[in-house]
Amino acid sequence: MWDWNGTLLDDVQASVNAINQLLQDRRLPLINPRDYRETFGFPVRNYYQAIGFQMEREDWDALARRYHDLYLAEPTIRLWPEALPVLRICHAAGLGMSVLSASEQSILDRMLGDAGITEWFEGIYGSDNLYGHSKVEIGRVLFRRLKCPESSILFVGDTLHDYEVASELGCDCVLVAHGHQSYARLAQMGCPVFQRLAELPDFLNLNPS
Repeated sequence: MWDWNGTLLDDVQASVNAINQLLQDRRLPLINPRDYRETFGFPVRNYYQAIGFQMEREDWDALARRYHDLYLAEPTIRLWPEALPVLRICHAAGLGMSVLSASEQSILDRMLGDAGITEWFEGIYGSDNLYGHSKVEIGRVLFRRLKCPESSILFVGDTLHDYEVASELGCDCVLVAHGHQSYARLAQMGCPVFQRLAELPDFLNLNPS
């Protein structure tokens, strides 16, 4: 079970650029990718509050829409270079794969379609809104439809929330530190943390011929 943003998709700079435009519009201090990775978290509304947005004065719907308009216009969004090779290895090994994301469903479907990888996944599960809430309930729906034991599922993500989701759902988790949160933050969870996605096949004992 794959997270999308930050795990398979390299969109950290796009996220930083979009948030910085929103900050600039409000004459608030801008952030850099390093600080972003040390502070970003879920729910996203709380993160906005932490970096200076006065959320009691904001129209949350309008703010979420504006962020996504800026984010989706970013030319820096692309798959991580290691994503396709790792997906091919997992697919060739016969592993069933699904995507569980906080991204809005139509955006998620479009992005995976544009990447040409939709057919590799048994399920693609996103949110019904733009707000970046918890993925736990979406994950429960996915698990019911997969109809396989929780102990047989591995969630691959890039945030503390991904670990929290895996814990709530009763499945194992590994985290990759090239995405939206730093290695130091992820390492606090006690699960395996990789610097690079390419480390996953060895962890799973998948040795391509």
